[in-house]
Amino acid sequence: MTQNKEDFKDDVSVSPKPQALEIAVILPCYNEAVAIGETVAQFRDALPNATIYVFDNNSTDESIRVAQEAGAVVRSEPLQGKGNVVRRMFADVDADVYIMADGDATYDSAAAPELVNLLVSQNLDMVNGARVNKETEAYRPGHKFGNALFTGLVKFFFSSKINDLLSGYRVFSRRFVKSFPAVSDGFEIETELTVHAMQMRMPIGEVKTSYFSRLPDSDSKLSTFRDGWRILKMISLLIKEEKPMAFFLSLALIVFVPSLLMFFSVLGEFLETGIVTRMPSLVVAVSGFVAAMLSVVCALILDSLARGRREIRRLSYLQYPGFARVIDPEG
Repeated sequence: MTQNKEDFKDDVSVSPKPQALEIAVILPCYNEAVAIGETVAQFRDALPNATIYVFDNNSTDESIRVAQEAGAVVRSEPLQGKGNVVRRMFADVDADVYIMADGDATYDSAAAPELVNLLVSQNLDMVNGARVNKETEAYRPGHKFGNALFTGLVKFFFSSKINDLLSGYRVFSRRFVKSFPAVSDGFEIETELTVHAMQMRMPIGEVKTSYFSRLPDSDSKLSTFRDGWRILKMISLLIKEEKPMAFFLSLALIVFVPSLLMFFSVLGEFLETGIVTRMPSLVVAVSGFVAAMLSVVCALILDSLARGRREIRRLSYLQYPGFARVIDPEG
């Protein structure tokens, strides 16, 4: 269930007492001394009652000092990579609403109250901040193409309605955060977050938000090709793990069709001459049939296991109440 900003134009103002909720802003940070102070200040202005956490990931500059001086609660994660930081943030921070953004001051902090209000008023589990950049230098062409490609792949395989797969600006409910089995190490974490929501059939939304250029002397940590390859591998892994039936049946078909054609060729020769002269071709064809049959067996077994994992995650998800129960326990 994906919902867009336009769907709630008349409803966002009726959010049931979001001020009663504990809100945490969680910011991964690696060598962002130039921008982290500004990022903390912006979110402090937008959400004065929220607790702002900065999770430093082995920064070698003054990121920790700047974040502390800006008033953030600073914690550290020694395992390098954004996925490792997100896993630590989700485990260590306890709140009702989580706002995740990068520490580079590129996301529109002024949109945070709207994202939170949408999450709470519609009892959603994730709201994605879809980036809209009015500054051409804010979004490199390679990153933009890769995002469109990967977003399309996830839409196709997982029926996702998210239009900005790699956005780092998201708002989560407690039950999303505490039931999320993070396995990613790096920037592929956004892909995993989206697929988790789709496979669990969580109610989610998406709001267009402004995306700004980095501050002078602030450099992006995302590598177009290295991280693009990691994201593609993550999508492939998630297809195998979450949709093993489609994955292994596709492999079976890929192996079976050429094997069948090769077998018919050998069979035709045998019917004409009564002799099998191409024994290696026959062996290859039979081996292909066996491999296809094994792939079908794997599909059946792993599909049952995937269903079991989803049921376990669902039970973990249901242990945490929705916003209506958090705000009004008697309701």
